[in-house]
Amino acid sequence: MIRAYDEAYLSKAQVALAQMLRYGTEDLGYDLNGFFDLFLESGIAGLFEAGDYRYTVGMSGVEMAWDVLRKTKGVECTTEPTWSLEKSPVYWTGWILAFYQWYTAHTFSDINRFVRPDEIRGMYDPYHEMDVLQFVDALNQRIPPVSAETSLCRHRKKAGLSQRELADRTGVSLRMIQNYEQRAKDINKAQAETLRCLSGALDCRIEDLMELPAPRPIAG
Repeated sequence: MIRAYDEAYLSKAQVALAQMLRYGTEDLGYDLNGFFDLFLESGIAGLFEAGDYRYTVGMSGVEMAWDVLRKTKGVECTTEPTWSLEKSPVYWTGWILAFYQWYTAHTFSDINRFVRPDEIRGMYDPYHEMDVLQFVDALNQRIPPVSAETSLCRHRKKAGLSQRELADRTGVSLRMIQNYEQRAKDINKAQAETLRCLSGALDCRIEDLMELPAPRPIAG
């Protein structure tokens, strides 16, 4: 399997995601699932899993949390983080999620569809003391094998755009873009104007965005 970024950067990426979730929940008071949903909505999740160095190694988890809030809430966060040598269950949740996403190449969105972050936090005992591959095996029993990226997702990442940025540029709703990329909706049946807007923003042909043969939604 070809992974999005080199293993040499994995440990920093794990710490960044762990810090982001810990700060968002323990310092800012967000619900764990709720803050992870903001991470997905912001488009940063897609950039992170694609190996964008700005998020995997280029900033701290606290800075990433600030960026999540900036992109989703339009606010500048000034809350100072509290630091602790203790690795809480929430911290471990981010740390192991980053590993699982990198190792399996599942998207964070697909992982979230089948196993929510609070469920992963509930696996802290006993899995935080076990080999990480035992956790991988446990989640693989609940998550279907990874499928190939859609053409839309591939061209969006090539253009360096988050889902939200693509939505802003095209006027196509963020939810619709997510549905096309997750194959919850068939892009082959999209309106011509929608395809024209998407292809224009991504500098590709409409035909380049089509999925042939038409894909089948992931069961779940």
